[in-house]
Amino acid sequence: MSCFRPVWNSRRASASERWRHEIRLFFTALQFFTRLPVPAWVGFKPAWLQHCTRYYPLVGWVAGGVAALVYALAQAVWPQPVAVLLSMAAGLVLTGAFHEDGFADVCDGLGGAVSKDRALDIMKDSRLGTYGVAGLGLMLALKFAALNAMPPSGVVGALLLAHPASRLGSALLIWRMRYAREEGKAKPLGRRMRNQEFAVAAICGGLPAGLMIVFGLLPLAGVVWAAMGLLTGTAWIAWVLQRRLGGYTGDGLGAAQQLSELGCYLGLLLIVT
Repeated sequence: MSCFRPVWNSRRASASERWRHEIRLFFTALQFFTRLPVPAWVGFKPAWLQHCTRYYPLVGWVAGGVAALVYALAQAVWPQPVAVLLSMAAGLVLTGAFHEDGFADVCDGLGGAVSKDRALDIMKDSRLGTYGVAGLGLMLALKFAALNAMPPSGVVGALLLAHPASRLGSALLIWRMRYAREEGKAKPLGRRMRNQEFAVAAICGGLPAGLMIVFGLLPLAGVVWAAMGLLTGTAWIAWVLQRRLGGYTGDGLGAAQQLSELGCYLGLLLIVT
């Protein structure tokens, strides 16, 4: 029996290292997309950015959970509109308005009839223009209006569903499109996801939908309409990015997340009122 012990220990160590690496990839995604600190032992390697995309939707679990918790606590004390605004504010603080900034930049870059190179230059500019201000204002207003029109249980379910699912919308672009820039802050992510990686992202992004139905927070019809809204928003921004830029950018991923999230809310609102 002793002759087999080293092999068994090696296999156990190998499995342990694989799980440890997957946890590192999740923390890499969490560190990239939120302001939350990560354990020091995680470390960082640029190559991990190419593989952490599979856990984008799992970061949405954290963002959605925080937003839902803030809403639930605030709704017990203040009126519905205040609770919704506080939950939205919590999400913005948690993520540093990362995706909202990308959406505004896409509005600025693609709002006018400019060339691809000019659009990319505008999107790199840190200043916000008229299209960006108008687009972001309307986006936030529509999110607020949709959530405020739902009952409290519907708001909690919507936040827990939409944040992971909308990040799956961003992962869809990485899976099926090419990166449009020669360089940029999202360049390390500019590698198409493998099918296995997207499968992990799909599970992380889709599992909350099943949980919402099982625990009665959202009806099946509402989840179906939310999925249709998500796919509509994702497909539209993918079409625009492909037509205007020939692929996605980091800002484009942010825009996809925002439009997918709004699509989830609007789809749910057709059923959950």
